[in-house]
Amino acid sequence: MATHEPWQLVGTAAELYERYLVPAITALWATDLVNRACPRPGERILDVACGTGIVARSVSNHVTAKRIVGVDINPGMLAVARSISMDQGLPITWIEASALDLPFQDCSFDLVLCQLGLQFFPDQSAALRELFRVLVPDGRLALSVYSALKNTPVAHALAEALDRHLGSGASKIKRSEHSFADPSELRRLLADAGFREVTIQTVAQTIRFTSPREYVRLQIAATPMAAMVAGMESTKREAVIDAITEDLATSLGRSAGTEEVISPQEAFVALARR
Repeated sequence: MATHEPWQLVGTAAELYERYLVPAITALWATDLVNRACPRPGERILDVACGTGIVARSVSNHVTAKRIVGVDINPGMLAVARSISMDQGLPITWIEASALDLPFQDCSFDLVLCQLGLQFFPDQSAALRELFRVLVPDGRLALSVYSALKNTPVAHALAEALDRHLGSGASKIKRSEHSFADPSELRRLLADAGFREVTIQTVAQTIRFTSPREYVRLQIAATPMAAMVAGMESTKREAVIDAITEDLATSLGRSAGTEEVISPQEAFVALARR
């Protein structure tokens, strides 16, 4: 068994997600998405599947909007988002709701953002119709989804290791993050929902973790994958994490405990108008 990192993960999955995965991953994509969306002063802006709020906070720090609203179905994520915005004095409203049934009147927003959320919606077509509905005529959508799993090597290595050590299908959650392998499928969904002037770019970021072990522990503890090991006795859980880490490190040609992980991460970023 490999030597464990000297730190322990303490907190809820949402707190750990905000503390570790937001700065390492989603803040990079939030900056990119907000810059492409070009929010304007005085606009009404909606962040759908907002998580712990990094996109909405980026908008609030970018421009003086008339209204910024973050929507998510996960109350734990929203609790973290609400706490941070209150501490920072940011005028953001947080609402628990499904993307499939947004609690807003037609034509309520000038700009809708949806970062890395569409792939998780149980009915993607219905969700996009809702985003279309709440936009004003000529309103703008900025949306991102991860591309094929193979284009993010560290995630691909993790998925393979999960299946080997936790059984076939253990990587279902991780693989679902990368369900959009072809940008033409995203373009079709947007067009079918009524969006026009659709442009899609393939964008890459570079993500970094101090070691394979840090990456594995965070992916398991700070995401829905935590449920897979939650009921395990602690010794068994650590042994499984060690085995997954060694497997992932071997796939990446890294030392499990100490060598930094640097991996490209690829997404499709779509802009469109109602």
